[in-house]
Amino acid sequence: MDRDSVIRLAAFDWLKVQTAIHGDVLPRKTLENGFIFESERIPLIAPQGIFKPRMLDLPLSITTAPRGPYDDSFDEKGLLIYRYRGTDINHRDNVGLREAMQENKPLIYLHGVVPGKYLATWPVFIVGDDKASMAFRVAVDEIQAIQNGESDGYKTTEVNEIRRAYITSKVKIRLHQRSFREKVLEAYQTQCALCRLRHPELLNAAHIIPDSHPEGAAKISNGISLCKFHHAAYDSLILAISPDFTVLIRRDVLLEKDGPMLQHGLKDLHKTNIVLPKHKMEWPDRDLLNIRYQQFNNAA
Repeated sequence: MDRDSVIRLAAFDWLKVQTAIHGDVLPRKTLENGFIFESERIPLIAPQGIFKPRMLDLPLSITTAPRGPYDDSFDEKGLLIYRYRGTDINHRDNVGLREAMQENKPLIYLHGVVPGKYLATWPVFIVGDDKASMAFRVAVDEIQAIQNGESDGYKTTEVNEIRRAYITSKVKIRLHQRSFREKVLEAYQTQCALCRLRHPELLNAAHIIPDSHPEGAAKISNGISLCKFHHAAYDSLILAISPDFTVLIRRDVLLEKDGPMLQHGLKDLHKTNIVLPKHKMEWPDRDLLNIRYQQFNNAA
C-alpha cells in the first residue's frame, strides 16, 4: 500500500476512535490537533474548507462551516453538492479535489452543525465536477468497500451507486438529527430545561411535535433540551409543558408514593417554570406546546 493510502486509512482509524469517545459530532479543537504519523502531527481541519496536510500531495478533508458562505447541500440523487473554493475554477484547492477525483482518493467530510462542532463522515469520494455550477458532487461510501476493493471512486458501477445512495441517505438523516440536537442544546446552554443537568452525554433535544407531524419542523422552537429521564417522561405524557412554559405532572403520578426519584425528579417540578433560551426567537413555540399539552390532558 502506498504512503498516501496508509495516511488516509490512519486518519479513518483515528476518527473511529474519536467518535467512540465524543460521539460522531467532534469538537473542532480535536480535529485541529489531529493525530501523529511518523512523528509528525496531521490535523484534519484548517480555516480553508478544502484541506491538504503537509504530508500529502492531495486534499484529505472537505468542510462545510457552520453559518459559512457556501450553500453546500444534497442533490436529487442524494449526492452532496460541494461548492468550489472561490470563483476561480483553477484555484489550487479546486484543482486538488479534481485530482483526488481522478485518482480515486477517499476523503473525510466535516459538516459544521454549530460553531466549534463538526459531524464527521468518511470515506467520501469526489464523483463529479460541474464547472458550470462551480461545484463538485460527493458520494459517501463505507470503509469496508475500500478494504475489499469494491469502491472505485468516481468510476462508479451500478452496484456502487445503489450502495452509496443508501449510505448517503443515512448520512442525510444523521446530519438532520445531529444538527437539530446541537442547535437546541446550544440554545439552552447545554442544560436540561427542567432540572438544569449539564452533562451533554445525558441530554437530548426533545421534539415538541414529532418529525412525522405536519407541524414537526426541525427548528429550535420545536425543540426543548431535556435530560434523558425527563425526555422519557415528556414523551410518555407523564409530564407536560404548558403554553405559558409551566411544568405539569400527571395527576395519577402526583398521587403515587415512591422513592426520592419520583419526589424530586417529577413531583417537585409540578407548576414550576422551565429554563428558557436567552433569545426569545428560540423559545418553544406556544402553538406547538399547546398541541402537545392537549395530548397530555387527554391522557390524564
